[in-house]
Amino acid sequence: MRTMYPEIEPYRTHRIAVSGGHTLYVEECGNPRGLPVVFLHGGPGAGLSPYHRRFFDPTRYRIVLFDQRGAGRSTPFADLTDNTTWHLVDDIEAIREHLEIERWVVFGGSWGSTLGLAYAQTHPERVLGLVLRGIFLGRPEEIRWYYEEGGASWILPEKWQRYASAIPPEERGNMLDAYWKRLTSDDETVRLNAAQAWGAWEGGGITLEESPETEASFAAPDVALSLARIEAHYFRNRVFLEEDQLLRHVDRLRHIPGTIVHGRYDIICPVKSACDLAAAWPEADLRIVLAGHAASEPAIVDVLVEATDRLADRYC
Repeated sequence: MRTMYPEIEPYRTHRIAVSGGHTLYVEECGNPRGLPVVFLHGGPGAGLSPYHRRFFDPTRYRIVLFDQRGAGRSTPFADLTDNTTWHLVDDIEAIREHLEIERWVVFGGSWGSTLGLAYAQTHPERVLGLVLRGIFLGRPEEIRWYYEEGGASWILPEKWQRYASAIPPEERGNMLDAYWKRLTSDDETVRLNAAQAWGAWEGGGITLEESPETEASFAAPDVALSLARIEAHYFRNRVFLEEDQLLRHVDRLRHIPGTIVHGRYDIICPVKSACDLAAAWPEADLRIVLAGHAASEPAIVDVLVEATDRLADRYC
């Protein structure tokens, strides 16, 4: 089993101003002359973690990571102004141009897979390869599965009950709108309580094995506030995509080398989405492994590192 590369620190950081008053935190790691790769984090709104740098050989990759609008160290924190899928696609291009990179590998998981597909379909000429994990296509049925009383509530009933208990019974017919009402409340305590309940629910389903530490990290205020507000904003707007848009436009990227990695027992993003994408993109390498949703699970790490090593072998 392959493991992550050793911990590294950025050799350069940037603050890049974009539209809507947003400023993006961007970091570069690894080899400044290496194969460029951009890492797209999940959520939307989850932000970066140090381990995200470690899926790439630092001797062969120029690793570019950034906190998306409203997330992590980007400012203003948890802000929803001009915060849509297509603003984020434009941000990726702004970062590429700022760093004077002609073409790069795109690596994204969960929401990052959604954004990676949207970017590659918009700018296929800029993409050398795609490594996508925990596929989320932004379809209404995927959102209902986990955030309304869909299938996930049957798999994690005691955790669902905690998530639902933040909402009065008479409002539970539309959990997304009920949470949105609280996440945009003028009352700071109401906002925080709703965000932490949302974060705990998401963190509670992310790993195959129980991980109270992961659940607690998602419920921490500095993660939960941006994660819950931005996710609810995107999900209420159908992720700013047309119906089945990412599947309908797959032809734009079928010539790009691609790897699709998905946990067989992923509760947050069921494996059907990965299979649907692979059916539309038969040239991609579909790898279904014994894991849940988290990128840090050993079986997923193994295949992700194999995929990035393979691209480095191809281009370096």
